[in-house]
Amino acid sequence: MTTEHVLDDQPLVPVRRMANKVPEVTVYFWIIKVLTTGMGETASDLLARLLGPVPAVALGGIALAVALAVQFALRQYVAWAYWTAVVMVSVFGTMAADVLHVGLGVPYAVSAPAFLAVLAVVFVLWYASERTLSIHSIRTRRRETFYWAAVLATFALGTAAGDLTAGIGFGYLGSVALFAAAMCEPALTHRFGSLNAVPAFWIAYVITRPLGASLADWMALGHARGGLGLGLAPVTLAWTAAIVGFVGYLAVSQRNTQVHHSV
Repeated sequence: MTTEHVLDDQPLVPVRRMANKVPEVTVYFWIIKVLTTGMGETASDLLARLLGPVPAVALGGIALAVALAVQFALRQYVAWAYWTAVVMVSVFGTMAADVLHVGLGVPYAVSAPAFLAVLAVVFVLWYASERTLSIHSIRTRRRETFYWAAVLATFALGTAAGDLTAGIGFGYLGSVALFAAAMCEPALTHRFGSLNAVPAFWIAYVITRPLGASLADWMALGHARGGLGLGLAPVTLAWTAAIVGFVGYLAVSQRNTQVHHSV
């Protein structure tokens, strides 16, 4: 453990540094990210159906708080802890968007821009404080706090955006195609154009949420709603098993532990 100054132009206040707390962005990262979004979508709907919206939100909030407490207590990236936190963010972020729509009657056309504004505020505050939004620099408590605030906002935004497109004529399968195509754009623009890696990452990160959620909804919901009708519980269990399998592999292989990157 070392003590460094995060920014040269800030007051000389020592900050305790950690190993990077997030994984390397590989194909495994994106696979698990999509799986967590779909699992969070169906698990949220399943819990709301079994427990009722208010108890489900309360349970989701407690589970999220515990998962983040474990994540923040660690001094380095640990696969099971990190991805458990992402799953809990996915479940709670879905609930937050759904409660606004179903419980309070806020249209997705209103909540989606609102969540986008919240995400923009998080990014502005993060950059103003740290002069970077790179996930290769999550080595202080403050940066980790900004990171998880951004992640939570992206999940709520993605939920609202996915439900918005599904409700305006695209349907769930059409939304899958729409967001899959949209996710390719920042990757291609970064590789062959002038888009910086940091905004390319965050744009893709936002899009994975409605992509995974739309795919899971298409699998779980009934034929009358344009789905396969497999059911919420089977899809939730199947996607959870896939997450456990991939995370277990990464925990053993250390395939997505970040190497050192400059800030």
